[in-house]
Amino acid sequence: MTDEAAAWHKRFAMSCNNRAWDLAAAPRTAAEEREMMDAAHASAWHWAQVGTEQNRMRATMLLAEVHALAGHGASAMAYAREMRSYFLGRDTPDWELAFTHAICAHAAHASGDAAEHRAAYRLAAEALDAIADADERAIVARTFAQVPAPQG
Repeated sequence: MTDEAAAWHKRFAMSCNNRAWDLAAAPRTAAEEREMMDAAHASAWHWAQVGTEQNRMRATMLLAEVHALAGHGASAMAYAREMRSYFLGRDTPDWELAFTHAICAHAAHASGDAAEHRAAYRLAAEALDAIADADERAIVARTFAQVPAPQG
């Protein structure tokens, strides 16, 4: 791959990633929901071409979130389990650990796994409270706020 092609892949990966996260954080029309899904998958594909393992796992995290938002429980859980294994298996910044648990909780809710939803939701709340930087905590809180609280 040429340096120019790699640079384009990286540019598209970042642009699609940012667009998908922006759409994920806001109310969406049906067309925007499809755009969110398309952008997340496009970002993952471009990162697969030029990204590091961390880039690919962050893209997988995004896929878990957009699939959960779209109500695709089985695929959301598959992506969530993959990225959770990666992020919990290494030294992960506090904000990313909180994202990991929040998105796992969202995926578990979408898949109908009440026990996993409760456990991940609790871990997400604890991890969110432990984020040292207020700006990073606010970013994660915006995503966590979309996760339905467990019943009972």
